[in-house]
Amino acid sequence: MTIRLDHFIAGEHRAPADGDYLESTNPATLETLYEFARGTEADVARAVDAASAAFESTGWQRTTPTQRGHLLRRFGDLIGENAEELARLESQDNGKLLREMTGQLKGLPEYLYYFGGLADKVQGSQIPTNSPEVINFTQREALGVVGLITPWNSPMTLTLSKLAPALAAGNTTVIKPSEYTSRTILRLAELAYEAGFPAGVVNVVTGLGAEAGQALVDNPKLAKISFTGSTRTGAAIAASAAGRFIGSTLELGGKSPNIVFDDADVSNAAMGVIAGIFAAAGQTCIAGSRVFAQRGIYDELLEKVTARAASIVIGDPLAPETELGPLAFEAQLNKVSEYVGIGVEEGGRIAYGGGRPDVDLPGYFFQPTVLTDTTNDMRIAQEEIFGPVAAIMPFDTEEEVLALANDTEYGLAAGVWTTNLARSMRMSQRLEAGTIWINMYRAMSPMSPRQGFKNSGVGIEHSIESMHEYTRLKSIWINTDEGPVADPFVLGR
Repeated sequence: MTIRLDHFIAGEHRAPADGDYLESTNPATLETLYEFARGTEADVARAVDAASAAFESTGWQRTTPTQRGHLLRRFGDLIGENAEELARLESQDNGKLLREMTGQLKGLPEYLYYFGGLADKVQGSQIPTNSPEVINFTQREALGVVGLITPWNSPMTLTLSKLAPALAAGNTTVIKPSEYTSRTILRLAELAYEAGFPAGVVNVVTGLGAEAGQALVDNPKLAKISFTGSTRTGAAIAASAAGRFIGSTLELGGKSPNIVFDDADVSNAAMGVIAGIFAAAGQTCIAGSRVFAQRGIYDELLEKVTARAASIVIGDPLAPETELGPLAFEAQLNKVSEYVGIGVEEGGRIAYGGGRPDVDLPGYFFQPTVLTDTTNDMRIAQEEIFGPVAAIMPFDTEEEVLALANDTEYGLAAGVWTTNLARSMRMSQRLEAGTIWINMYRAMSPMSPRQGFKNSGVGIEHSIESMHEYTRLKSIWINTDEGPVADPFVLGR
């Protein structure tokens, strides 16, 4: 019998208002995993109302920052205690390797511990004034109801990167997960409730982006939207939020350069290239999909990368030996295949891969693919593919590769491989990206801020900086002088 999953609203599972459900498919086996509620405007309104009531409730308003910190740490403990279950659920949902998800789950509680520790560290300040009788100070306060719209490629990690600071700051939330990965986000909401968060503080409405997602963006009771996904959708959300004068944090697309200089350790750089584009089947916004190799080591790097790509074990993401699982859904498989075809039509040459692998499962598998004879102006090098496809291009000088690397609408991340310290500093300062890795790639910490430049987004995730994304700043003036009021026609200061 197929499992049926309902929304999680006000601490309870709630059936969809219209009674409709959608199916979620295992991308490796193509078997139906479960049915989930098809959310509508009515479901979203019910969830936002629950979050609004929770925010205004005496119980949540009287919860101190230190108490919120305790709740977040308990939430983190429960994630750790249920790590094996959550890792398996997410692997089945989106095809990510079980061993990768197990590793992620070991780190996920740290998000809750970190922001739990920050909950009572967000402080205002006292401002100097020109009168000893006047006191001016600032304080940060919660926004209210925050809508969180999260993607399918790393559902739990990218949800918690929003949810943890939002809760630490004292907000209440409505989460709309991707229609491809609803199960683990519903499970996270259950664990938050189990940890002691009051009913209505964490709500989840599942369904389609054009239906439930749009209804959440349009709900007039929201104080903020935080979204991770495509640049096109992010732009529409930003316009909607701006029209209502509410804030938005947007973590969007990327076309990140991974640059290898001829003084680098080529073996290490080759593994960095592999990690940057083939880990998670390339389904990551930070994927190092544009590889620039200095001409002196170009052939050696290409040989090492293609050799390792050819040896990557493709198959069941639950198997411990698997290194590359399936793409998350059929449309994504078709998109990746189409882009490889575009790359060849534009003059690129497939050095390895380029098609469906021979595996024993019927799922959405695609070979790790290396394209050469590409140039930075081709679509294959300018448009986000979100799959295991790398374009490797030669360069001669530092100035040349800087121009090439920055010649993109995106600015999310970049990698540099060099043993020259001065060069690494120059590159990190001149590359137009929010995260720069030197002699490494694809590292992340809740303590380190993430920000997209250009069309890769606005706002900051992770770190103490992200707490400001979920608070508003209030300036308070107090006159302690009990004497007569000064001239009412002169501005006080």
